[in-house]
Amino acid sequence: MSYDPAGGADDAARPGAGEVTATVIVNAPAEKVFAAFLRWERQSEWIPLTRVRVVEGDGGEGSLVEAVTALGPAVLRDELRVVRVNAPYEVRVVHCGKVLRGPGAMRCTAMSGDRTQVVLHEWFHLPSGPAGKLAWPVLWPGSKLGFTGALRKFGRLVEEGRLP
Repeated sequence: MSYDPAGGADDAARPGAGEVTATVIVNAPAEKVFAAFLRWERQSEWIPLTRVRVVEGDGGEGSLVEAVTALGPAVLRDELRVVRVNAPYEVRVVHCGKVLRGPGAMRCTAMSGDRTQVVLHEWFHLPSGPAGKLAWPVLWPGSKLGFTGALRKFGRLVEEGRLP
């Protein structure tokens, strides 16, 4: 998979039709929230049923991160390339695995009172044809709930000082 560190790239870097956004307000400064998010291996603590590890690089731009989600015999492997880090505001990735493909971004916006708004936005490629059109309305609610629940747990862990 080729990629352009500036965010341009092959088909995986282009937004797909499956779009999910989750938002949470964290009672912590943006710098702390951003640092906690980039602790890739610690994401296993707030993303259900998932183990995350850096397989190439140092976790910054150009790194390859793997997230493996397992529920019984079902396993989903997500590979993502970190294509931009603009601390403490934004990290951009491209999901470049066989199943999960498409760009994603996490943005931190500082708010008054040392609070931070975190927005996680993903654009997944869907199977083409009728299968994709049928799958997305079924998958979207679960994706939205899952992303939002994970992000809320992330926020609680940061607020409690358990992350980073």
